[in-house]
Amino acid sequence: MSYTVFLTDDAAFDLENLYDYIEFHDAPGKADYVLDRIEGSFASLSDNPERGAYPNELLALGMREYREIYFKPYRIIYRVVAVNVYVMVIADGRRDMQSLLQRRLLQA
Repeated sequence: MSYTVFLTDDAAFDLENLYDYIEFHDAPGKADYVLDRIEGSFASLSDNPERGAYPNELLALGMREYREIYFKPYRIIYRVVAVNVYVMVIADGRRDMQSLLQRRLLQA
């Protein structure tokens, strides 16, 4: 069964900001590489979205609605609904993920 993967507006904004940051602070080639790898990671969810782990920050709250995969150090947090996968957050895992997830997912 093939799932359809969607990027939420917030996740698209995350990806754009990440690209701009890497391009400005590193090199354009590096930004393209990271973008390609992250896009490949979430696109691969169409084949097997259940493979992701539950984010520890949400699991501690008893929430099992969201899963995550990595392109280290970046975390891709998503939700599976029927035959759709919604990418909700793309963030550097070195950030304060607890605050980010609470702000982005729990207050929505």
